[in-house]
Amino acid sequence: MSRLVKRGALAIGLAAAAVSPLLGAPNLGRPATPAEIAAWDIDVRPDFKGLPAGSGSVMQGQDIWEAQCESCHGTFGESNEWFTPLAGGTTAADQKTGHVKSLAGPDVPQRTTLMKLSTVSTLFDYIRRAMPWTAPKSLSDDEVYAVTAYVLYLNDVVDDAFVLDQDTIREVQGRLPNRNGMSRKHGLWLASGKPDTANKACMRNCGDEANVTSSLPDYARDAHGNLADQNRTFGPVRGVQTVAPAPATDAATASSPAASALLLAQDNGCTGCHGVDEQILGPSFREVAKRYEGKPESIGKLTRTILQGGSGNWGEMPMPAQDHLDDAQADALAQWILDGAQ
Repeated sequence: MSRLVKRGALAIGLAAAAVSPLLGAPNLGRPATPAEIAAWDIDVRPDFKGLPAGSGSVMQGQDIWEAQCESCHGTFGESNEWFTPLAGGTTAADQKTGHVKSLAGPDVPQRTTLMKLSTVSTLFDYIRRAMPWTAPKSLSDDEVYAVTAYVLYLNDVVDDAFVLDQDTIREVQGRLPNRNGMSRKHGLWLASGKPDTANKACMRNCGDEANVTSSLPDYARDAHGNLADQNRTFGPVRGVQTVAPAPATDAATASSPAASALLLAQDNGCTGCHGVDEQILGPSFREVAKRYEGKPESIGKLTRTILQGGSGNWGEMPMPAQDHLDDAQADALAQWILDGAQ
């Protein structure tokens, strides 16, 4: 991927520079700079080409995990109703054979990440470029090594004293339970490979094109709140609107502090976990207001909780820190919540 990115960026820039004089449009495009290429060229291949220098221990990974990962993936990778589990479903025998036996039967109906993982570079690469969910690419290389080590520890691939680095990661590859489970003898891997279906192409007397759709039944559409609020604000994936949109407001109302706070909550994903008057993943805003009612220190305490996160106050599910907000934004959200989210 990285080599393709590099060649593609250079080719586009050079082609544009070469063609533009013929079109009478000067300076259309330019070669990509080394810094621009480096920003994209971060993939780690299965042979570990592209792997950055660094190291991280299981214990360091546990600290990072508890602060930034467990709110979505669970303390031990068991996850919750929102995400599938990362750990479980593999055995010591699987580590010896490199094939996860339970994938071939119904014994473990819930497929975990480590049951399917065939290259440890894939795990490292994904954590590095996409995690944590609220701030992708914010972890240092040492932190990525540490979190990767902790995930491997959760699956009994390494022990709690293990330190992952550029050398030991190659050793770990030889222990992955499903390292021999990837099939390469098909047309999606090589153009000369065997097709993954046995059907023959039919271009004559074809029937009407099937209109296949997938949707949630009406009674279940808002079971987990509004899915449109639960996706990151970038990338190709967008959640479907599963609750009725808020009624339109006039300009005067829209500029009010309450309306501004509601938009702030929606824009920063707060409403993906908290309903105004219903519990979703966390308590409703009005439940929070009721608990803090009449306490003079409420505004400061709630503002700190928004910025720093917390756990144990509303059950087992911790709240991640919202440190991308500034103090004024957190204070405005806290005041709006304490006013009953109205």
